[in-house]
Amino acid sequence: MPNVTLTEKIAARAARWFAALVIIFLMAPILVIIPLSFNSGSYFSYPMEGFSLRWYEAVFSAGDWRLAFGNSLVIGIASTLLSTVLGTLAALGLSRPEFPFRAVIMPLLISPMIIPIVVVAVGLYLVFAPLGLIDNYLGVILAHTALGTPFVVITVTATLLSFDRSLTRAAASLGANPWTVFRRVTLPLITPGVATGSIFAFATSFDEVIVILFIGGAEQRTVPRQMWNGIRDRIDPSILAVATLLIVFAIALFITLNRLRARAERT
Repeated sequence: MPNVTLTEKIAARAARWFAALVIIFLMAPILVIIPLSFNSGSYFSYPMEGFSLRWYEAVFSAGDWRLAFGNSLVIGIASTLLSTVLGTLAALGLSRPEFPFRAVIMPLLISPMIIPIVVVAVGLYLVFAPLGLIDNYLGVILAHTALGTPFVVITVTATLLSFDRSLTRAAASLGANPWTVFRRVTLPLITPGVATGSIFAFATSFDEVIVILFIGGAEQRTVPRQMWNGIRDRIDPSILAVATLLIVFAIALFITLNRLRARAERT
């Protein structure tokens, strides 16, 4: 028995070291950006030439970056609202056992997550161009809605798997109409799934670059497209500052998701 215990301890310690190495391998390319964003040099350089906030000042003072951040927020919020409504309604319908052709419709709804994004972008361009939805905000918002809705469908559907439908039947038997049942019973119970899907939809919109290159114009330039332009035209060190801000933003989203998951487990 002592030998078995010693072996288990060695295996556990080796597993921890292996996990730590994997985390370092995955995080190192991301974390190395943060100190470089404070570099005082005029070009990408390592080691750092000195500490400076000049690239953060350049980002917040440049009109192009302010336009990009504003567009990302407006497009992200609008597409997230549409994705949340459409995805929640779709999940509620697909979760019903009597819903026809559910096995066919579900893969179609989540296909934007599976099909290569370039193919999706080309398809959206071919559909939107005859409708006049190219180079305007409405077209970009609708395109990002199509990309974000599958995330809402999946998370809400997963939440509905553990949903007790006897609660809705009990509310209906007490005289509540369908809207009251949804607002007072169903929605509070599936809120963690809806919120999680909304966060994923917003992150998808905020991070998307391929579709915006096909659908958007100069006025609809978002943060990822502005970063793309900065890399394509010239190596702009301000991109490192923007990347650091996006890392902080992603960490905030991750913390929010963990809190929503903890709330769902408590309920």
